Amino acid sequence: MKMIIALLVLGVALVAAEEKYTTKFDNIDVDEILKSDRLFTNYYKCLIDTGKCTPEGRELKKSLPDALKTECSKCSEKQRQNTDKIIRFIIDNKPEEWKVLQAKFDPEEIYVKRYRSRAADAGIKV
Repeated sequence: MKMIIALLVLGVALVAAEEKYTTKFDNIDVDEILKSDRLFTNYYKCLIDTGKCTPEGRELKKSLPDALKTECSKCSEKQRQNTDKIIRFIIDNKPEEWKVLQAKFDPEEIYVKRYRSRAADAGIKV
């Protein structure tokens, strides 16, 4: 019986460990991307399907719908920090791009409504 419980605990731990997004891109310099119109535009075009994607862009594009649905439950702490920084930047500096991203990834405003109070607590106007 103890062996079965130990295997179940190990199985749950392994599944939980696998259900995180890759951290291989966590050390990307997000500030450099946000400061560069060229880099920002390349990532933006990747996300809205009008440009080519880098490996990082492909991973972001693949993970974004799930991250929205699960409230970033599979994100690392660094990914959460970068997400906050990027959202603040886009809302404050690229409002037209924000509208396009919202239309693509949250057309029914499900996630905006869910995150509105949390965003307000963090100083983000959504």
